[in-house]
Amino acid sequence: MSLSALTRHNTPLILIVDDDQLMRLMMRHMLEREGYQIHEVTDGSEAVAAFERLLPDMVLMDAVMPEMDGFKACQQIKALSHGNEIPILMITGLDDDDSVKQAFAMGAHDYVTKPIHWAVLCQRTRRMLEASRAERHVRHLAYYDILTGLPNRVLLADRLGQALAKAQREPHTLAVLFVDLDRFKQVNDTFGHDAGDKLLKEVAKRLTQRVRENDTVARLGGDEFIVLLDGIQSAEDAALVARKLLEGLKAPFDIGDLEIAITASIGIAVHPYDGNDIGRLVKHADTAMYRAKEYGLNRYEFYQAKMTTQALRHLELENRLRRALEQDNLEVHYQPQVELATGQVIGVEALARWRCTEGLIPPAEFITLAENTGLIASLGERILRLACAQQHAWCQAGLPWPRVAVNVSRRQIHQPGFLTVVTRVLEDTGLEASYLVLEFTENTLMEDPEAIAPILKALKALGIGLAIDNFGTGYSSLSYLKRFPIDILKIDHSFIRHLPGDPDATAIVSAIIALGRNLRLQVIAEGIETLAQATFLRAHSCHGVQGPLYGKPFPAEELSLSNSDLAERITAAVQQKIHCWP
Repeated sequence: MSLSALTRHNTPLILIVDDDQLMRLMMRHMLEREGYQIHEVTDGSEAVAAFERLLPDMVLMDAVMPEMDGFKACQQIKALSHGNEIPILMITGLDDDDSVKQAFAMGAHDYVTKPIHWAVLCQRTRRMLEASRAERHVRHLAYYDILTGLPNRVLLADRLGQALAKAQREPHTLAVLFVDLDRFKQVNDTFGHDAGDKLLKEVAKRLTQRVRENDTVARLGGDEFIVLLDGIQSAEDAALVARKLLEGLKAPFDIGDLEIAITASIGIAVHPYDGNDIGRLVKHADTAMYRAKEYGLNRYEFYQAKMTTQALRHLELENRLRRALEQDNLEVHYQPQVELATGQVIGVEALARWRCTEGLIPPAEFITLAENTGLIASLGERILRLACAQQHAWCQAGLPWPRVAVNVSRRQIHQPGFLTVVTRVLEDTGLEASYLVLEFTENTLMEDPEAIAPILKALKALGIGLAIDNFGTGYSSLSYLKRFPIDILKIDHSFIRHLPGDPDATAIVSAIIALGRNLRLQVIAEGIETLAQATFLRAHSCHGVQGPLYGKPFPAEELSLSNSDLAERITAAVQQKIHCWP
């Protein structure tokens, strides 16, 4: 039984225990006049049973009764769950010191002597109930989450500790499920914290409805919840509950006039395989939850020992990435983009590089890390600033390429003030907006097109070029594509890799090029490695290409004015290849 049951009686319920029928009748009459509910029993053994069943707000107990006296009954009640939290007022005709001491020793909170002064009894009852209610309120604040009413981390630790102790006495399995809502910050940012709080309360209800009564659903804070499953038969039982929880969150939530959809990621740690103490089990469940998010949202993952090594690696990289950002140790390399018809360099794509003592860290690794740790805003702004400053320097030096393309991540565009950051960078570096292209992945744009469309229009109004990166890998709707003020479609290298021999790849690439031409968009193919690929793309009127065939990503100094002949060598090499094509 949860502690919240202690406050379930709207009208306080008082248990009267006395074998004297007349005394019970008089106490009932007086206390019902004060507005209390009354339940009567005639001896101590009945009192213990009634206490477990009813969980009253207070007990009035006669000291001297047949079968089981009030002292013994008081002792047994105090041994029950929550017995220490309910006040007991002992009624005794024994006025010797030993009887009084015995009453307190057995757990009574106070006593009154016979003959009873009824006004005193009523006053003392009222004060004890008020004190008990205040104590319960303080206890509730200490052990329960104020927003959701769920157990907090203090009570969770206590229950998990009890479950682990029980598991050592009576070997059985228990599991800890770490539940984290997906993209909850977006709910707060879009609909406000009031809506977010209401959503958390509704999520708490759904989670509680889908576990057993003896399981515990607790809130750690924010959008993080813990589900403790005690006494399960196997790890598959934990997986079954995880699936129920995910299914339970599937239906949209009605929050006032809003309808909000949310999913969750769940990590599972199972005792004794994944840990024998509280901290280890919760930590390992947390690690598994992050792995679930990496594999895709709205799923669960079991903890695996190798995750700890990977988690430590991520933590180390996160700390080093923070230092790299603070110390300005990130680099930008630039990959040429070439116009197929002429072989001229028409732009460069800025690509982040992070060099440390162990060499270059793969971009996929540290950019994903930056997104998961909240560093992407700082990283993205830093790369944008470096690229814009470099492009401005190239423009001042008279280098031929007219634009620099910079990637924007999903989390960047949803950051408050993203437009302000872009505008400030252009002002600070002195670069004209027309020399900048921002690239967004297809999935980023389609995640929330209604919210993103105004941002794209504002960027376009500044004069910035806009490109859809990795086009063809997501789920674009052509109606939305027409609404977005896009200038460039970039065909993902996964399609280019299979050209020209794969019929599916040729059909998809041909369709994308035709689509771009019909919408008056430039189309650039990524990852070109062979002349056969370039020949196919040129034959189908693809506007531009980039990839190893035309040049690797170069450090800025290799493309500077002092090495301007490099640009000429790239152009000459490309033109030579074009002229050699059959």
